[in-house]
Amino acid sequence: MERANAWNKYDSKKKAEVFDFAEQYRQFISKCKTERECVKEGVRLLKEAGYADLKDVIADNRTLKAGDKVYAVNMNKALVAFNIGEEPISAGMNILGAHIDSPRLDIKQNPLYEETGLVLLDTHYYGGIKKYQWVAIPLAIHGVVALKNGTTVEIVIGEDMSDTVVGVSDLLIHLASEQMEKKGTKVVEGEALDILVGSMPQEKEECDKEAKDAVKKNILAILKDKYGIEEEDFLSAELEAVPAGPARDYGIDRSMIMGYGHDDRVCAYPSLIALINSSEVKRTGVCILVDKEEIGSVGATGMQSRFFENMVAEVMDRCGNYSELGLRRALANSYMLSSDVSAAYDPNYASVFEKKNAAYFGKGMVFNKYTGARGKSGSNDASAEFVGKLRKVMDDADVSFQTAELGKVDIGGGGTIAYILANLDMNVIDSGIAVQNMHAPYEVISKADLYETLKGYEAFLKNA
Repeated sequence: MERANAWNKYDSKKKAEVFDFAEQYRQFISKCKTERECVKEGVRLLKEAGYADLKDVIADNRTLKAGDKVYAVNMNKALVAFNIGEEPISAGMNILGAHIDSPRLDIKQNPLYEETGLVLLDTHYYGGIKKYQWVAIPLAIHGVVALKNGTTVEIVIGEDMSDTVVGVSDLLIHLASEQMEKKGTKVVEGEALDILVGSMPQEKEECDKEAKDAVKKNILAILKDKYGIEEEDFLSAELEAVPAGPARDYGIDRSMIMGYGHDDRVCAYPSLIALINSSEVKRTGVCILVDKEEIGSVGATGMQSRFFENMVAEVMDRCGNYSELGLRRALANSYMLSSDVSAAYDPNYASVFEKKNAAYFGKGMVFNKYTGARGKSGSNDASAEFVGKLRKVMDDADVSFQTAELGKVDIGGGGTIAYILANLDMNVIDSGIAVQNMHAPYEVISKADLYETLKGYEAFLKNA
């Protein structure tokens, strides 16, 4: 059952569409490197497309009807949008759900220190990473600092080509004989991922030449001058160190994109655009973009929070048909694509893949019937009937798709938000895009797979 390469079905006009959408996405992940930035850009796109803020709809006591479009934001780090369908919501929704957090280095709350004339920021890594991959690469700092007066300062350091970058140092090979004998998990320790941010003391007239922490004082003076923040403000900051610079076309033929955060923004972006592109749907269409998936979907902005259920209840109330039983029916009658990435087959590491059940570049969107580890532990396992329904939806829309598992049995494993929604008794399956270098600072995807996934998501919203 080998799947055809999607590139072979494109004429020059269709190929131009593939590249155009890929460029839109490339720009999106180049500027949206945190969950907050993804939400901010998502809201901009939704407003531009005529979506109303659900908060305003409720405040104005407005009603919603078929054809209306609304969105809601959760703590600036999660987002849900609805296209109200012709059928009552209790009949079920077609839901696209992705996460917008990615592995990174988080700046600690008390991070800044000086050591031998060098100033560093202490970090705590976020998500599953190979720690040794994060040294000796240019990093940028993105995030916010919440001040005591209630205002929030947005910070981006290292993205403009004229701006400075920062980074974590590496041990030179000449002194690394002991390091090279360590296991990969120990080559670079978590507490060694401190970011070098400065080495120049404060000017003489402002600070005694031999004053303690003169370099740190200079860094704090720069931050005060540019952002109006002081050292204590780090206590209420959310700052993330991420790879600096834009995503790039990859490959001599430009058929791929290399960039930070494909997992899972490469599914989040087409999910949102597919919803925006879909109008006059029978079943209410939904796109939910959540935080904290990389650490278990926990917390108020993760998929395990009640935000999604609460917003469905609010929308049903605005439609005039809310009840607790109606809400439960709406969730149970829904279909969901848990839009998350899959592992792309890599000839350099062929031994960890089972070729018949692997995902390949160029063969379209990927369905993972189940994920988990070992004996499918911790996975959602989609029903055969739901998979059969989706096969028809995709074939009718001429969408290239493939099915896959996450590597060979017992080699490893992983999970998504799928099981959380499945716990609400709805039909859920993982579906997304194959990625090489998953969780590395720079991941790679195929432009054809990105386009086919957009078309697959559109077909799902319209016809599932």
